[in-house]
Amino acid sequence: MDNKNLIDELLELSDPTLDNKIINTFKVKDSLCEDIFDKTQDGYKIKNEIREKLLEISDSFIDFTGVDFFIHDIILIGSLANYNWSEYSDVDLHIVVDMDELNDDTEVNSTVMRDIVKEFFDAKKNVWNEKHDIKIKGYDVEVYVQDVNEEHISSGVYSILHNKWIVEPKKDNPNIDDRKILEKGEEFGKRIDHLTQNPKEITIEQLEDLRKKIKEFRQSGLESGGEYSYENLTFKLLRRNGYIQKLLKLKTQLKDRKLSITQ
Repeated sequence: MDNKNLIDELLELSDPTLDNKIINTFKVKDSLCEDIFDKTQDGYKIKNEIREKLLEISDSFIDFTGVDFFIHDIILIGSLANYNWSEYSDVDLHIVVDMDELNDDTEVNSTVMRDIVKEFFDAKKNVWNEKHDIKIKGYDVEVYVQDVNEEHISSGVYSILHNKWIVEPKKDNPNIDDRKILEKGEEFGKRIDHLTQNPKEITIEQLEDLRKKIKEFRQSGLESGGEYSYENLTFKLLRRNGYIQKLLKLKTQLKDRKLSITQ
């Protein structure tokens, strides 16, 4: 792919004109998503057909990994397990395992082995999610393997395996600063656009540095202010208007170019 075609392709991935529409999707809803949950006298419970299908998807993914391991839980997290769901939501399906249990090599440092196991599951997850186009009531299903010791940051966590809430969401009315989110989103967006429009002048290291900064920016917000922090909402803005995809796409293109021999 020549330089001009690469730039044209990347430019099509993002649409900053959607920013205001996306901001409106951050607003808290009056109820949980009725496609996923039933409201009962005891509160919200996941619909039986949804639960059965998510268990089936989990079994299929576990078979795909080719590894026999103990499942501590299968959970639904993210906006579809909360009051901030929207048309942009995914079905975030997490399979919870103890990665230390998978380390049967006593000669390898446990931390190193845990990292290797995590990288294995991440690779399997990426291939699975790329290979499959599974939707539940129109929402994309994203499978992830989570370590049992990983802290729950999400304010809504539902156990698909045990059919009950681990963390039941509360309907808050957070103060969402639209202008602050848009300004920070524009700042990151301009940096990504600059890299996109000058692919011959940048390095993979520069892209990875920006990706890391965005990731750490989001993580700091999740830890200090939760899902409604302006940092996390800024990240969601960038993801929903295509900028995160653009950054990852450019990184892949540069790697491919580096590994290729051209005429």
